[in-house]
Amino acid sequence: VNEEEQIGEILKIEFHTGHQGPVEIGCSKEFLAWLTDPVLNGAGALNDFGCYGANLSTWLMKGETPVSVTAVTHTNKPQVYPNVDDEASIIVQYPYNQVIIQASWNWPYNRKEMKIYGQSGYVFCRDTENMTVFKSKEKKATDKAAPALNEDRNDAFSYFARVVRGDINPQPYDLSALPNNEVVVKILEMAKKSAENGKTIVWKEYFK
Repeated sequence: VNEEEQIGEILKIEFHTGHQGPVEIGCSKEFLAWLTDPVLNGAGALNDFGCYGANLSTWLMKGETPVSVTAVTHTNKPQVYPNVDDEASIIVQYPYNQVIIQASWNWPYNRKEMKIYGQSGYVFCRDTENMTVFKSKEKKATDKAAPALNEDRNDAFSYFARVVRGDINPQPYDLSALPNNEVVVKILEMAKKSAENGKTIVWKEYFK
């Protein structure tokens, strides 16, 4: 859809990611010790689920870096997560479009939803299997099944092995490519700094 510009140029992307919380869903003590450590993990929900939106948006934007990042974080359940945030809202501003990431450990159910708004339609990915596509010229939304990933990309370990063997050559801004994830780390770092300072962080000023 993006490559063929079926909904026109991207104007806005929204991500709603997270779940009820790692304690609430029964994560192991060992994993919780790392996940809720402000040094080891670096943050709470901001890093845990903000990374998905940053990763996918960098891929959709074909590696373009944002103009600025603005974020607000909070701990809604301090009795459960006293050391890290459990709620994060991140605005990633690009020259001609905007990405909004809502990462939370307070959703009433597991969420990994993405909405892509273009000049002439939208794509709403409800989960890994179901999506709704609207095109202005067709004047109606259509529910579709998301196409399955190729077998060599559907398993992380199999994919990694194929990359090591040289069977797969990742493109610079593929989801698992290092250049993509370098941008992701920088976006999350800017988000943390923005939340700490209560200010918008400008990319060119922060990464001089």
